[in-house]
Amino acid sequence: MIQHLKTRLNRGQLLPGFIISLVLTILVSFWATPALATGVYQVPALSGTDETWVVEMDDVLSRSTEGRLNNTLSDLAKKTGYEVRFLTVHRLDYGETIDTFTEKVFQKWFPTPESAANQILLVLDTVTNNSAIQTGEKAQSLLTDDIAESVAQDTLKYPLRKGNKYNEAFIAASDRLATILSGKPDPGARKEEDNINVESTFKSAEETNDTSATIIVVVLLVVATVVPMATYYYFQANRS
Repeated sequence: MIQHLKTRLNRGQLLPGFIISLVLTILVSFWATPALATGVYQVPALSGTDETWVVEMDDVLSRSTEGRLNNTLSDLAKKTGYEVRFLTVHRLDYGETIDTFTEKVFQKWFPTPESAANQILLVLDTVTNNSAIQTGEKAQSLLTDDIAESVAQDTLKYPLRKGNKYNEAFIAASDRLATILSGKPDPGARKEEDNINVESTFKSAEETNDTSATIIVVVLLVVATVVPMATYYYFQANRS
């Protein structure tokens, strides 16, 4: 049987079938990839009284973080009427940007100006770590466009730039949003630590004693010259 297959392969009878199978495998893999992308139609709908605050379509948050976020955002809604929701997705549909996707989800969840007035939606694509935020008209009285953009691009992304720390990122974003929407002063975004001052264990050039260094160098040069010569004359004297 094996010899028969080898004979057919040598004659080129199996080669076309092999090529067709290989091409089909590549095509299936290629067309299956977009299925992993997230479309607006896949985002679950929310009812008018839905108290879902975190929607994870890419599991990057721990249970303890989700619990903390839910508690913070639920308390915020009860005390102020402002509702903040977080959405994580893994890859967007072809041609979709994080801004257009966020806008479409916001319209899907809050289709009327009345339902959208107190709403804030923060979305993160975990493949690119791109984020966007949408706010309702009433919420903008406290959460201005500049502050909202800072929350999405600075507060949320700072921990992500430090190693994809998703739990820390969303906790920082929720804490800042809760502070602002409670009417308190904006604490601002965390400052980037571009320059890290590390105390050196070495003296600077100014602190170094130039005279001492010069003396050490001279002594070493003398030793390097005298020792070989003394050794040479010692052996010469012993031979005599």
